[in-house]
Amino acid sequence: MVPAVFGCGGSPCVNRTIAPWPHLAACAIPYQSQQKEGTTLTTVDTARPVIGGVDTHLDVHVAAALDAIGGLLGVAEFPTSPAGHGDMLGWLSGFGPISRVGVEGTGAYGAGLARFLRRSGIEVLEVDRPNRQARRRHGKSDTIDAIEAARAAQADRQLGQAKTRDGNVEAIRALVVAKRSAKSTKIASLNQVRHLGFCAPDDIRQALQGLSPHMVAVKAASMRPRPGTDTVTYATKTALVALGRRVLALDAETDQIDKLLVGVGGRHRPPTPRGVRRRHRHCRGVAGHRRRQSRTAAIRAVLGPPVRRRSHPSVIGQSHPVAAQPRR
Repeated sequence: MVPAVFGCGGSPCVNRTIAPWPHLAACAIPYQSQQKEGTTLTTVDTARPVIGGVDTHLDVHVAAALDAIGGLLGVAEFPTSPAGHGDMLGWLSGFGPISRVGVEGTGAYGAGLARFLRRSGIEVLEVDRPNRQARRRHGKSDTIDAIEAARAAQADRQLGQAKTRDGNVEAIRALVVAKRSAKSTKIASLNQVRHLGFCAPDDIRQALQGLSPHMVAVKAASMRPRPGTDTVTYATKTALVALGRRVLALDAETDQIDKLLVGVGGRHRPPTPRGVRRRHRHCRGVAGHRRRQSRTAAIRAVLGPPVRRRSHPSVIGQSHPVAAQPRR
């Protein structure tokens, strides 16, 4: 076997002792000193913040987690219950500290989740709508909507103020929903009473003519259908009694809701700052209160009332003006 030669003056390198360079030999540190004076490298494990996004539904919420640079960490589904909300919070916290969570529909399906996250100290952001471009490219799915909600929360785009759904505002909103429903049902019931009165027998029709809406309901509720009378009369009076009592019950319900609204509004009214007087609508006639006059009222005060010109009957060849036609 011929030893390899690496240009060492014709002699094989295997038979020579290679000494270090002089300038490196002076700086060489013994092995033992390296063991004693060695440096220790400390690795600092900093947890990166996590951004969450939730696509809310009636029964199941779909959540997505992103890291600080937008990388997808995971997607999972959780039930819409307090236990499910806790599981979602624990799942998101498993990736690191939660920075913020973007939730779709904080005023609808996501109201309970938004309240739970806010009580837990998590910043909740309202995501108005999913990204249409992403839907166009990848299609429509709950997973894509959850990821886009998280990306919107991370990029601060398409965000609005998340609805709190608590306090006096939520109480007033709930009462107003019931009041509006009662009002619309009352109007529908009064219209039904009115239409039944048009087609009712003469005695019932005469009894309901010329009355105010409230008195129509009172008159209809006070009727006494008799089984021995005509079938149409008995059925009409029975229907009118049911509708009239319904209207009166809705009036009582509306009055009760109005009292609750006054109590909620007065109890949660913010205090008036010192030196500022609260102005009410009923203070028009109070001495010292001047109301700004509109421009139209000022012009009418100078020019007087408007002149309404009417054609003379003789101009159009009539001895008396034409009677106004009833509105249909």
